[in-house]
Amino acid sequence: MGQWQLQDAKARLSELIKSAHNEGPQQVTVRGKPSVIVISIEEFEAMKRRRPRFVDLMRSSPMVGEALTIERSGSLTRDVTL
Repeated sequence: MGQWQLQDAKARLSELIKSAHNEGPQQVTVRGKPSVIVISIEEFEAMKRRRPRFVDLMRSSPMVGEALTIERSGSLTRDVTL
């Protein structure tokens, strides 16, 4: 991943964008600390597609169809050591 200081990123924005498109994510730092990542639109769209809905994730679990027994304590409180 490329790394850019903010002042360089501002001065060479076109180059930063080309690098994000051709080489992958580019990190921009502010005062030496990572601040943002610049990515191409293709990479952003791919990231959006990879995120399954929670329901779909649960339905694809290898535990689908297994009987689960969940036992709950009937007490209203529990002992906590502080």
